[in-house]
Amino acid sequence: MTSKLGGIIESMLFAAGETLEISLIAEILEISEKDVRKEIEEINDFYKTNNRGFKIIEVDDSFQLCTIEENYSYIQQIAAPKRKLSLSPAAMETLSIVAYNQPVTRGSIEYIRGVNSDGPVNKLVERGLIEEGGRLDAPGRPILYVTTDEFLRSFGLSSLKSLPDIENASLSALSDIEENDDEQTTLPFFEEKEKNEE
Repeated sequence: MTSKLGGIIESMLFAAGETLEISLIAEILEISEKDVRKEIEEINDFYKTNNRGFKIIEVDDSFQLCTIEENYSYIQQIAAPKRKLSLSPAAMETLSIVAYNQPVTRGSIEYIRGVNSDGPVNKLVERGLIEEGGRLDAPGRPILYVTTDEFLRSFGLSSLKSLPDIENASLSALSDIEENDDEQTTLPFFEEKEKNEE
Protein backbone atom coordinates (compact mmCIF):
# COMPACT_ATOMS: atom_id res chain seq x y z
CA MET A 1 0.00 0.00 0.00
CA THR A 2 1.40 3.41 -0.94
CA SER A 3 1.32 6.45 1.34
CA LYS A 4 -0.92 9.48 0.93
CA LEU A 5 1.99 11.37 -0.64
CA GLY A 6 2.56 8.47 -2.99
CA GLY A 7 -1.06 8.60 -4.05
CA ILE A 8 -0.77 12.32 -4.75
CA ILE A 9 2.35 11.80 -6.85
CA GLU A 10 0.59 9.02 -8.73
CA SER A 11 -2.35 11.35 -9.46
CA MET A 12 -0.05 14.14 -10.60
CA LEU A 13 1.80 11.88 -13.02
CA PHE A 14 -1.44 10.42 -14.35
CA ALA A 15 -2.96 13.87 -14.90
CA ALA A 16 0.20 15.22 -16.53
CA GLY A 17 0.32 12.44 -19.12
CA GLU A 18 3.99 13.23 -19.69
CA THR A 19 7.20 13.70 -17.74
CA LEU A 20 7.18 15.86 -14.62
CA GLU A 21 10.42 17.25 -13.25
CA ILE A 22 11.34 15.99 -9.81
CA SER A 23 12.00 19.57 -8.71
CA LEU A 24 8.41 20.56 -9.59
CA ILE A 25 6.93 17.59 -7.73
CA ALA A 26 9.06 18.40 -4.68
CA GLU A 27 8.07 22.07 -4.82
CA ILE A 28 4.34 21.35 -5.05
CA LEU A 29 4.41 18.80 -2.21
CA GLU A 30 6.88 20.85 -0.15
CA ILE A 31 9.18 17.87 0.38
CA SER A 32 12.76 17.10 -0.66
CA GLU A 33 13.68 15.51 -3.98
CA LYS A 34 15.08 12.61 -1.96
CA ASP A 35 11.64 12.05 -0.42
CA VAL A 36 10.05 12.22 -3.87
CA ARG A 37 12.37 9.47 -5.10
CA LYS A 38 11.57 7.38 -2.02
CA GLU A 39 7.82 7.69 -2.62
CA ILE A 40 8.21 6.77 -6.28
CA GLU A 41 10.30 3.72 -5.38
CA GLU A 42 7.53 2.60 -3.02
CA ILE A 43 4.91 3.10 -5.73
CA ASN A 44 6.94 1.04 -8.18
CA ASP A 45 7.45 -1.67 -5.56
CA PHE A 46 3.68 -1.72 -4.99
CA TYR A 47 3.03 -2.00 -8.73
CA LYS A 48 5.50 -4.86 -9.11
CA THR A 49 4.38 -6.77 -6.01
CA ASN A 50 0.74 -6.58 -7.04
CA ASN A 51 1.30 -7.28 -10.74
CA ARG A 52 -0.07 -3.90 -11.75
CA GLY A 53 0.11 -2.74 -15.35
CA PHE A 54 1.96 0.48 -14.61
CA LYS A 55 5.39 1.71 -13.63
CA ILE A 56 6.99 5.09 -13.13
CA ILE A 57 10.07 5.73 -15.23
CA GLU A 58 12.73 8.38 -14.78
CA VAL A 59 13.88 10.50 -17.70
CA ASP A 60 16.58 13.05 -16.98
CA ASP A 61 15.44 14.03 -13.46
CA SER A 62 11.81 13.83 -14.51
CA PHE A 63 9.26 11.07 -13.95
CA GLN A 64 6.48 9.64 -16.06
CA LEU A 65 3.71 7.11 -15.41
CA CYS A 66 3.52 4.52 -18.17
CA THR A 67 2.35 1.00 -18.89
CA ILE A 68 4.70 -1.97 -18.53
CA GLU A 69 6.36 -3.42 -21.61
CA GLU A 70 4.73 -6.82 -21.10
CA ASN A 71 1.31 -5.34 -21.89
CA TYR A 72 2.33 -3.49 -25.04
CA SER A 73 0.94 -6.09 -27.43
CA TYR A 74 -2.49 -5.86 -25.79
CA ILE A 75 -2.49 -2.07 -25.77
CA GLN A 76 -1.46 -2.05 -29.41
CA GLN A 77 -4.58 -3.99 -30.33
CA ILE A 78 -6.93 -1.32 -28.96
CA ALA A 79 -4.98 1.60 -30.38
CA ALA A 80 -5.99 3.05 -33.71
CA PRO A 81 -4.06 1.15 -36.39
CA LYS A 82 -2.94 4.35 -38.06
CA ARG A 83 -2.51 7.46 -36.00
CA LYS A 84 -0.92 10.58 -37.33
CA LEU A 85 1.81 12.01 -35.12
CA SER A 86 2.57 15.66 -35.69
CA LEU A 87 5.89 17.09 -34.60
CA SER A 88 6.94 20.70 -34.61
CA PRO A 89 9.91 21.84 -36.69
CA ALA A 90 11.91 22.08 -33.44
CA ALA A 91 11.18 18.43 -32.63
CA MET A 92 12.00 17.32 -36.18
CA GLU A 93 15.28 19.24 -36.07
CA THR A 94 16.14 17.64 -32.73
CA LEU A 95 15.23 14.18 -34.02
CA SER A 96 17.46 14.66 -37.07
CA ILE A 97 20.37 15.67 -34.82
CA VAL A 98 19.94 12.55 -32.70
CA ALA A 99 19.55 10.30 -35.75
CA TYR A 100 22.79 11.48 -37.38
CA ASN A 101 24.91 12.01 -34.26
CA GLN A 102 23.81 9.27 -31.86
CA PRO A 103 24.60 8.59 -29.16
CA VAL A 104 24.34 12.27 -28.30
CA THR A 105 23.78 14.25 -25.10
CA ARG A 106 21.14 16.92 -24.56
CA GLY A 107 23.98 19.44 -24.21
CA SER A 108 25.33 18.52 -27.65
CA ILE A 109 21.85 18.81 -29.16
CA GLU A 110 21.47 22.28 -27.68
CA TYR A 111 24.95 23.28 -28.89
CA ILE A 112 24.07 22.28 -32.45
CA ARG A 113 20.62 23.89 -32.35
CA GLY A 114 21.75 26.94 -30.41
CA VAL A 115 18.67 26.89 -28.17
CA ASN A 116 17.28 25.04 -25.14
CA SER A 117 15.91 21.69 -26.29
CA ASP A 118 14.16 20.32 -23.18
CA GLY A 119 10.70 20.44 -24.77
CA PRO A 120 11.56 18.72 -28.06
CA VAL A 121 13.71 16.07 -26.35
CA ASN A 122 11.00 15.25 -23.80
CA LYS A 123 8.38 15.06 -26.53
CA LEU A 124 10.51 12.69 -28.62
CA VAL A 125 11.15 10.49 -25.57
CA GLU A 126 7.44 10.52 -24.76
CA ARG A 127 6.62 9.46 -28.32
CA GLY A 128 9.15 6.66 -28.18
CA LEU A 129 11.22 8.03 -31.05
CA ILE A 130 14.36 8.45 -28.95
CA GLU A 131 15.48 6.88 -25.69
CA GLU A 132 18.32 6.76 -23.19
CA GLY A 133 21.23 4.84 -24.65
CA GLY A 134 23.58 5.00 -21.69
CA ARG A 135 25.51 7.77 -20.02
CA LEU A 136 28.60 9.68 -21.08
CA ASP A 137 31.70 8.99 -19.00
CA ALA A 138 32.11 12.63 -18.04
CA PRO A 139 31.29 14.88 -15.05
CA GLY A 140 27.59 14.62 -14.25
CA ARG A 141 27.31 11.49 -16.43
CA PRO A 142 24.83 13.08 -18.88
CA ILE A 143 22.29 10.85 -20.63
CA LEU A 144 23.13 9.75 -24.15
CA TYR A 145 20.15 9.69 -26.50
CA VAL A 146 19.65 7.28 -29.40
CA THR A 147 16.80 6.58 -31.78
CA THR A 148 14.46 3.63 -31.21
CA ASP A 149 12.87 0.88 -33.27
CA GLU A 150 9.73 3.02 -33.22
CA PHE A 151 11.71 5.73 -35.02
CA LEU A 152 12.69 3.25 -37.75
CA ARG A 153 9.12 1.99 -38.07
CA SER A 154 7.63 5.47 -38.19
CA PHE A 155 9.96 6.59 -40.96
CA GLY A 156 9.79 3.33 -42.88
CA LEU A 157 13.48 2.56 -42.35
CA SER A 158 14.83 -0.96 -41.99
CA SER A 159 17.93 0.23 -40.15
CA LEU A 160 19.95 3.36 -39.49
CA LYS A 161 21.98 2.51 -42.59
CA SER A 162 18.83 3.42 -44.55
CA LEU A 163 19.07 7.06 -43.48
CA PRO A 164 19.74 9.48 -46.36
CA ASP A 165 23.40 10.40 -46.82
CA ILE A 166 24.26 13.27 -44.51
CA GLU A 167 25.45 15.37 -47.44
CA ASN A 168 22.01 15.19 -49.03
CA ALA A 169 19.97 14.97 -45.84
CA SER A 170 17.22 17.43 -45.01
CA LEU A 171 14.13 17.26 -42.88
CA SER A 172 12.04 16.52 -45.95
CA ALA A 173 14.41 13.80 -47.16
CA LEU A 174 14.45 12.16 -43.76
CA SER A 175 10.73 11.86 -43.28
CA ASP A 176 9.02 12.59 -46.59
CA ILE A 177 7.11 15.19 -44.61
CA GLU A 178 4.38 17.60 -45.51
CA GLU A 179 4.20 21.09 -44.06
CA ASN A 180 0.76 22.12 -42.89
CA ASP A 181 -0.75 25.43 -41.90
CA ASP A 182 0.20 25.28 -38.23
CA GLU A 183 3.85 24.55 -39.10
CA GLN A 184 3.86 21.00 -37.81
CA THR A 185 5.43 18.02 -39.45
CA THR A 186 3.43 14.88 -40.13
CA LEU A 187 5.18 11.55 -39.74
CA PRO A 188 4.11 8.57 -41.83
CA PHE A 189 1.91 5.86 -40.28
CA PHE A 190 0.28 8.11 -37.68
CA GLU A 191 -2.90 10.16 -37.56
CA GLU A 192 -3.03 11.83 -34.16
CA LYS A 193 -2.19 15.50 -34.01
CA GLU A 194 -0.15 17.08 -31.23
CA LYS A 195 0.47 20.63 -30.11
CA ASN A 196 3.64 22.46 -31.17
CA GLU A 197 6.56 22.27 -28.79
CA GLU A 198 8.52 25.37 -28.13
